[in-house]
Amino acid sequence: MILGDLGAEVIKIERPRTGDDTREWGPPFIGSESAYFLSVNRNKKSITLDLDTPDGKKVFYALVAKSDALLDNFTPGVTEKLQMDYQTIANRNPRLIYCSITSYGQTGPYRDRHGYDLVLQGMGGLMGITGEQHAPPVRIGVALADIGAGMYAAIAILAAIIARSKNGKANGSTSH
Repeated sequence: MILGDLGAEVIKIERPRTGDDTREWGPPFIGSESAYFLSVNRNKKSITLDLDTPDGKKVFYALVAKSDALLDNFTPGVTEKLQMDYQTIANRNPRLIYCSITSYGQTGPYRDRHGYDLVLQGMGGLMGITGEQHAPPVRIGVALADIGAGMYAAIAILAAIIARSKNGKANGSTSH
């Protein structure tokens, strides 16, 4: 969203048939889509690709070949399975900035767990300081962990683009 706000052409790849889960996060809704989905996906183009198929991979690789940056939010190991990991992509476009957002990092005991903002708020202690005293923990109203991860990813991508403009090449991957 931030990169799109700054003028970048952002192409979001969604799953066929189901798309982005946040389309249904509401109320409020604007037409059939949630206001949240519309707000965080402004300035993005969206396509559906089945990355498990040769045709889907062909389109994906064509996009990667002419892109400045790639951002993924898969759990560790998925990009290798899909043949869209940093090493595979860097061989196709060595100037590409590759950023991966994971809930629990690339290594460590929770690396294979799926992360949801609600769970991260609880594990991080944020819910314990929200709400009323002597009452159960309360989720904050916005997906703060998701939004924060996106903000830091945008900053990291912009920093990597600046570094690339100074030295002429991408300096490896950035992971959050």
